[in-house]
Amino acid sequence: MPQDNSIVIRPSRESDVDAMLAIYRRHIRRGIEEGVDEGDTPQPDDLRERRKNLKSRRFPHLVAIKEGEVVGYAYVVLFRKRPAYRYAVKHSIYVHHQHLGQGIGRLLMRDLIDACAAAGFRQMIGYIDAENVASLTLHERFSFVRVGVLPGIAYRYGRWADSVMVQRSLGPGSTTAPPPPPLSTR
Repeated sequence: MPQDNSIVIRPSRESDVDAMLAIYRRHIRRGIEEGVDEGDTPQPDDLRERRKNLKSRRFPHLVAIKEGEVVGYAYVVLFRKRPAYRYAVKHSIYVHHQHLGQGIGRLLMRDLIDACAAAGFRQMIGYIDAENVASLTLHERFSFVRVGVLPGIAYRYGRWADSVMVQRSLGPGSTTAPPPPPLSTR
């Protein structure tokens, strides 16, 4: 797919929160994640707080901008909270429904991977609806490997759906030990 120079990927800003929330809510109401209780969807203050917490801890939180509008966003969270997992992140990417198939997910994925590797993370993990062929294909193009299936993990459209777990290494991955922690300054 050719590069679209009209799309800019940049770190999210406070002013992007409402647009990100609209994209997310649309995915819940009409997308793959339909069936989630509306009461579980984040409110603007929830998303602002999540964004602030992620950015303060070196976790990339990116938006895709086209013609001045937010058309997608991507971020990572720790895979698990325990210290042993501090080098592994779980990612999420959402694209505005009117901009699907335009390469926005690809651009967000590329920059998210680069930002995570630069931040010192070693593994990136994702969970994808087993019927979301476009997302599974995108992940394969970025060298994610299917490492598991969670059968019947989500209930929507009146039936149970599977999730596919994918993973890829970042930087040296698990081939070398991470750098030692910095010495404390006492």
